Amino acid sequence: MFTPIASSPASQLSKLGIRHTGIIHFQSPTHQLIRDCLRRREGQCSDTGVLVIRTGSFTGRSPKDRYIVRDSETDGVVNWNDFNQPLDETYFDMIRRKACSYLGLEGELWIRDCQACADPRYALNLRVISETPAVSLFAHNMFLAPDPGEADSFRPEWHILAAPGLQLDGPSCGVRQGNAVIISFARKMILVVGTAYTGEIKKAVFSLLNFILPHKHQVLSMHCSANLGRKGDTAIYFGLSGTGKTTLSTNPLRHLIGDDEHGWAGDRIFNIEGGCYAKCIRLREDSEPQIFQAIHGPALVENVPFLPGSRTLNFDDDSITENTRVSYPLEHIRGAVRPSIGPQPRHLFFLTCDASGVLPPISRLNPAQAMYHFLSGYTAKVAGTETGIKEPKSTFSACFGAPFLPLCPGTYAALLGKKLQEGPVQVWLVNTGWTAGPYREGHRIRLEFTRSMLEAVLAGELDQAEYEEHPIFGLSMPKQCPGVPEDLLNPILTWADSEAYFDQAKNLARQFSRNFEPFAREVAAEIAAGGPHW
Repeated sequence: MFTPIASSPASQLSKLGIRHTGIIHFQSPTHQLIRDCLRRREGQCSDTGVLVIRTGSFTGRSPKDRYIVRDSETDGVVNWNDFNQPLDETYFDMIRRKACSYLGLEGELWIRDCQACADPRYALNLRVISETPAVSLFAHNMFLAPDPGEADSFRPEWHILAAPGLQLDGPSCGVRQGNAVIISFARKMILVVGTAYTGEIKKAVFSLLNFILPHKHQVLSMHCSANLGRKGDTAIYFGLSGTGKTTLSTNPLRHLIGDDEHGWAGDRIFNIEGGCYAKCIRLREDSEPQIFQAIHGPALVENVPFLPGSRTLNFDDDSITENTRVSYPLEHIRGAVRPSIGPQPRHLFFLTCDASGVLPPISRLNPAQAMYHFLSGYTAKVAGTETGIKEPKSTFSACFGAPFLPLCPGTYAALLGKKLQEGPVQVWLVNTGWTAGPYREGHRIRLEFTRSMLEAVLAGELDQAEYEEHPIFGLSMPKQCPGVPEDLLNPILTWADSEAYFDQAKNLARQFSRNFEPFAREVAAEIAAGGPHW
């Protein structure tokens, strides 16, 4: 059964330059989208009835193929760099025409109206136009549904054209190769062409809000997850992909606000999205029950193979990619906050996956250290999250989200610094990576221990604990924590060779210092002093 499009959106397609004479599916229910995928042989159902797709040659984001149009809105405002690559308006118009022509020739199109930002003061209306039903299902899962009573009056502020089957001639289009993600603030349009990896859509929307919220509204946009305690206390978890934002914020003892993207406006936190996009490699029900149990109904599983001869998902199989993913609506998490808004946080956790095995599993930061580590954004990129990453690779990503920040990092840091001054917020650095040695020599810190440390913080059990100072990084490390072996809390004690540890720690400290040099000229002396000393 085909769902016809309303007359108003149909006429707007023509205004965009998409002259389509085929079948258009508008706001299709999720069960119809799944049927459409099966009918078109673009996916399969697992034995539990979940749709499973493959995203082709791209199983992760391709940051080198992301562009922002240099125009009157962005020139002199955007921080142009390797992540924010400028594209001339002429090239954008050329690619837009190609995308519109391509979509116009497709036999079927899927259109999804949705919103970003749970705080109605900043809600952004989106219209996603795609050549595949899977993209429409992803948009349903990941963004907020408009109020049913406002469906007739819905007017999209931004359009997203998704044409994964369109391959560009890179050089003649001003881009690197056949695929590209392009954001135009003047045209209020996102083009996603040549790639079927749905995460590109999610992060493109996040990028545009990282421009709009701070620049237009003085709202701090954050690459973080957030949850709410039973006493009304909010906790925020900053971190890049693979550091544990989704896993650690999805806690049966707390209520999930969101797993990846938030805004901090005044005295409230709000989710930018309406769903979760969780990594599911080696997913286990006993260790991550809420995520495991969320994979039902309209959940969309990407690049997870089946067990041989069956339709049973094999979460251990990384033969396609390490970056296997599942998207699902936020309400699939039992007890999730609706609307996904919470009060000002009491605790901020900076999550880092330290592949060097140097940083302690948890440490308390003073305000200067908090600003230093926020600007540093140290972690290790983990396998599969981006094209070409095969094993952990140390990196620094300002504000724990440099690839998605169109403005200078100092803009976001200044907003965070103001928030830290306004309220009693404690900041913690949490290493979810390695201990007892670097990657391949040591071992990854067990999830159960990390959970115990966070629960101790949130319960106030570390408020009066005894602390010791790390001799190089100056971090305050608790000497005891319920449910955690004492020798794990000080990373020096976990290494068999303490001299090797200090060599590794000094090497990491030098990396921190080199990375912070551009910021040191712009921040107060006490913030620069919040880094390592050796």
